[in-house]
Amino acid sequence: MTDGKQGALTAREKRDLSPERMLFFSDGVFAIIITILVLELKIPELGSDVPLADAVNEMKPTAFAFIVSFLIVGMYWVSHRSAFSQVRYVDRNTLWLNLLFLLPAAMLPFASGMVGEYPEEPTALRVYGIVLIVLTVFLLLLDFYLSRHPGLLYQPEDKATRRVTLVAHGSSLAVYVLAMLVATWRPGIALILYISVPLLYFLLVGFLKTDPRTMVAATDLD
Repeated sequence: MTDGKQGALTAREKRDLSPERMLFFSDGVFAIIITILVLELKIPELGSDVPLADAVNEMKPTAFAFIVSFLIVGMYWVSHRSAFSQVRYVDRNTLWLNLLFLLPAAMLPFASGMVGEYPEEPTALRVYGIVLIVLTVFLLLLDFYLSRHPGLLYQPEDKATRRVTLVAHGSSLAVYVLAMLVATWRPGIALILYISVPLLYFLLVGFLKTDPRTMVAATDLD
C-alpha cells in the first residue's frame, strides 16, 4: 500500500491491512516470553542435609535475572504498544520489521537463563547485552519506518515525537553498551546497569512529560 491509496482501499484490503492480527500475535509472543521466564524459577529440591533457606539462597541469581528480564520485557511491550497506538494500517514491510523485532525478544529467556546460571560470567552478561541492543535497534527501525510512511498512521508523527523516541531508546542503548564494557571487571555493576534501564526509561518519560514542549510526545511513550 502506498500513502496515496489510503482513501481508495476496499473493505477486504482494510481487513488485510489492519494491524489487529499482528498485534494479537505480538502480544501472544510477549506473554509466552514472560511465561518462559517464570518457568526458570523452579522449586528447590532439598537433600537430606540441605536446609530450605540455603536452597532458596542459591536461587537468588535466577530470581534476580527473572526480575530484571520481566521489567525489561514489560518496558518493550509498553514501547511496542505505544509505537502502534497511531498505526491504522500495516504493510508487508511492517510485518517483517515487527517479526525482526520479536526475534531478539524471543531470545530473552535464553539470555536471562544464562545470566541466572552464570551471574559472574562476563560472557553471559555480554550475550544478554547483545540481545537487548539488537532488540532496541529493531524497535528503532520499526519506529523509523512507520514515521517515514504517514499513510499507515492515523496522523503523521511530528518531529518532537521522533526526538523523544530517539532519546528514550538511545539512552537505553548507551546503558547496554556501558554494561557490556564493565562486565569483564565488575559483573555486579553490569547487572545493576541492566536493571536500571526500565527504571531510567520511565523516569525519563515522566520528566519529559513535565515539559510542555515534549509532554504530548512523552505521553505517547507511557
